[in-house]
Amino acid sequence: MECHQGMGELSVDDRTKAYQQVAQGELVIDTLNPEELPAILEIERSCHSNPWSAGIFEDCFKSTYRLWAARRNGELAGYAVVTYQYDEAHLMNLCVAPAARGQGVARRLLQYLVARSGHDGMQLLLLEVRHSNKAAYRLYCSEGFEQVGVRPDYYPAPNGRENARVMTRPCLL
Repeated sequence: MECHQGMGELSVDDRTKAYQQVAQGELVIDTLNPEELPAILEIERSCHSNPWSAGIFEDCFKSTYRLWAARRNGELAGYAVVTYQYDEAHLMNLCVAPAARGQGVARRLLQYLVARSGHDGMQLLLLEVRHSNKAAYRLYCSEGFEQVGVRPDYYPAPNGRENARVMTRPCLL
């Protein structure tokens, strides 16, 4: 399965409008707080066969990481964890609560973190996605990501290990 969509060139005005549109709307996206760790872990454990531990999340509340929450009616619907290094943003984890799936939460989080990373001076966004995660792969393709490689045996799997697709796209700003 190949992504066949490119980004195209966007003017500064288009990029600024895109950032403002993503930053607004009925789904509120803001900073994830350490006090929300129990809710984060509940979502994480309900979504992943090999969930991150509390210690991993605690380590992510550092200056080189950005943690964003998607909230609907004040409740945590999903989150994203991104690390910044030089001019590159690396999406480490994007997760949506089972009750909030199919409502555009992952897409909005992804759009927000692309725009916000660009706004923060990042040039490129990189991520890995399980080869078997077709829904996530389609989402990333539809949002302008292109597969640039494969990391063999990257993820734990029930019968051993699973490859990861490596995907990138430019940030908006």
